Amino acid sequence: MESSTIESATSFGRFFLPGPTEVHPEVLSAQTRALIGHRGPAIKELMGELQTGLRDLFRTESPVLISTSSATGLMEAAVRNGVRSRVLSLVNGAFSRRFGEIAEACGFVVDTLEVEWGQTFSADQVREKLASGGFDAVTVVHSETSTGALNPISQISEVVREQDDIVLLVDSVTGVGGAEVQTDEWALDFVLTGSQKALALPPGLAFGVASERLMGRSAAATRKGVYFDLVSFRKQLDNLQTPTTPAVSLFYALAKQLDRIRLEGLEARWDRHQAMADRCVQWVDTMRDERGVALSVLAPEGSRSPTVTCVVLPAGTTGPSVVSAMKEKGFTIGGGYGKLKETTFRVGHMGDHTVTELDAVLDALGEVLT
Repeated sequence: MESSTIESATSFGRFFLPGPTEVHPEVLSAQTRALIGHRGPAIKELMGELQTGLRDLFRTESPVLISTSSATGLMEAAVRNGVRSRVLSLVNGAFSRRFGEIAEACGFVVDTLEVEWGQTFSADQVREKLASGGFDAVTVVHSETSTGALNPISQISEVVREQDDIVLLVDSVTGVGGAEVQTDEWALDFVLTGSQKALALPPGLAFGVASERLMGRSAAATRKGVYFDLVSFRKQLDNLQTPTTPAVSLFYALAKQLDRIRLEGLEARWDRHQAMADRCVQWVDTMRDERGVALSVLAPEGSRSPTVTCVVLPAGTTGPSVVSAMKEKGFTIGGGYGKLKETTFRVGHMGDHTVTELDAVLDALGEVLT
């Protein structure tokens, strides 16, 4: 690859994609430690440290699975290990649709319950659909990255638990680490995230927690393959190891970031993300009411993700043009995703960013849009 095609490095605080997220220099530099074997005492010590931080992150007493893969790998693991035959896929954006498509690609029957992109699901909608019977699993996205909508996972979980023997599979890729997740309290059967979102790590790792109900499903599953066999994951994790060769350098970065999260405090981290989301909404309101730019937030009030905001543009302004103009100002933001590409842009306010850094992005956006 020629050097001209590689984006030059900039100071921290100018990269606001909704993933991959900007990584703090301390976390990046942690990867330079010498490698260790992945079957010796050193890896066990490291894995033990990681488990302590990850269990607190997910708010669980269960082991946290660490996969050297993208989050898509654990989405496939969720369906291969957790589905028997028929899935209800809750779709309110591009990534929730993709979860259902993964289940279908794995050979399962998928029924879709869909609402308009940007909206979220109510408990009653899910309850009514499940009452038709025949489902053994539900897939749902917690924070829908394509729209900035936040589904009420705790309420959906309560509804799923009303049914006999249905497991809830949750993609919280832009949730965990930035939005409240209570794995045990909410009785989630499988919840997963990726390293490159609100955890602000380099891409390449995925993390998940499986309930004992889900592990029972995995033990009986016949289509789970080898790489994402959760029984194998759990067996090796009991010995503080991984079933296949792990990305050890990324583990070093994870250890550093978990320590940083511990020092900040998880609740404080949630609050910081919510403050950034609130600031985005406030900016949109100001642009519309005081500066005459007809912007709006796609997701309705009360259902907005604390980690990503999707902004609807006025007629005559396109998402790609805004992203390009921001690039010229030295900022990276997200364009609209899928069918929203032309009409929206997205700001990924997650990871280690602050309201102060976000304000610089919003000031530049104000100049671009007026």
